Amino acid sequence: MAMAQPERRGPLVLNIGEVLAQLSDDFPSMTASKIRFLEEKGLINPRRTPAGYRQYSDSDVERLRFVLSLQRDQYLPLKVIKDYLDAIDRGERPDNLPPGVTVSPRIVSDELAAELQNKSRKLSEEQLRAESGASVPLLQSLLSFGLIGHSNGQFDEHALQVARACVQLEGHGLEPRHLRPFQAAAEREFGLVERAVATLTSRKDAASQARAAEAAREISDLCLTLHRALVQDRISRMEI
Repeated sequence: MAMAQPERRGPLVLNIGEVLAQLSDDFPSMTASKIRFLEEKGLINPRRTPAGYRQYSDSDVERLRFVLSLQRDQYLPLKVIKDYLDAIDRGERPDNLPPGVTVSPRIVSDELAAELQNKSRKLSEEQLRAESGASVPLLQSLLSFGLIGHSNGQFDEHALQVARACVQLEGHGLEPRHLRPFQAAAEREFGLVERAVATLTSRKDAASQARAAEAAREISDLCLTLHRALVQDRISRMEI
């Protein structure tokens, strides 16, 4: 007669390898170094054994999912994500969460998991037109002018955001051919970001790559802030 297995009591404790196994399907490029980098930035705080080994709980794993999903799907810098987490830990609901994103204290809700999964989905051309409101001629123009692209006929969230913006701009008389300077400006900005993080990207360890990606997001966010301020300054002069 087989002996009954003892019932596990208390919260589940995971080591870093087990955490990676749980995250691998959604985040295949995740590494132990990246997890330690997020800990270094104060985004997670696993318990330590007397010998110094990290012990992760289910809440730590869900917290990681929240951070990685917002970073990947909403393109947010870690500093902004940490502000959200700090507010959530205080029992508050951040006022400036991205549209449609909801959270529950400490861990990611089922609703958020579904919403973020939708953010990373791929769209067919028909779906892209339906969700953006773009006509067939407009979508063809966006493709021909290089404002959007696809992979094997599948479009991503970036393409959807561009298409939605261009539908609105078309209503103001701005066609894709007028918007090519935005593509050129984006390429120049990316060149600046690349040069700024070149020292980090030249290192091939996972921690350096994670730091490079985070620095690139922060620099890009600052560039967008600068661009908006410069444009708004010129618009304000129209009112004088």
